[in-house]
Amino acid sequence: MSLLAETLRKRTTLSERKIKTIVAAYQPFATKRNQVLLRKGDIANHLYFVEKGCLRVFITDESGNQFTRFLIEEGMDGTAFPSFIQRKPSSASIQCVGKCEVLRITYAEREKLYNAVPEMEKYYRKIIELAYVDAIHRIESLIAMSAQERYQLLLKEKPKLFQQLPANVIAEYMGISKETLSRLKSKK
Repeated sequence: MSLLAETLRKRTTLSERKIKTIVAAYQPFATKRNQVLLRKGDIANHLYFVEKGCLRVFITDESGNQFTRFLIEEGMDGTAFPSFIQRKPSSASIQCVGKCEVLRITYAEREKLYNAVPEMEKYYRKIIELAYVDAIHRIESLIAMSAQERYQLLLKEKPKLFQQLPANVIAEYMGISKETLSRLKSKK
């Protein structure tokens, strides 16, 4: 059984037939360790569902510094949403963090899925809403919280990330340096 089917069963009241239709619309996508799935400047044509591992959506500044904007964790759908929705070049890139198992659906296939399973529009709307709320919370924490407070919050809300992700990705996600993260960890 795929994690996608299991997730749909938990989050929706869809029939098994509709769940099978949805799962069939997603295609397994073989990834390599740390593979870039979307490069800045390309249009995000896929929505990804993470069966195993984690994807990071990140931006790169003119100096080559990377900043993790969003993490697509196991059991989550995600992409570079502004590009995917607006069909415009992405300001972000998407990369597998380590080895990942992902399913993907194209923008066009997702649109067809809306016709086959109209309830999916509501499901995807909730995904976008949750991503929006998560983004607002991250922005607020970056503005109003100290690095120590952000560290404690992430440790409380997503402790598995500290076991799954390398320190540099966690530091980028928190908006701090790797050295600061190391100091915060040692203060426990």
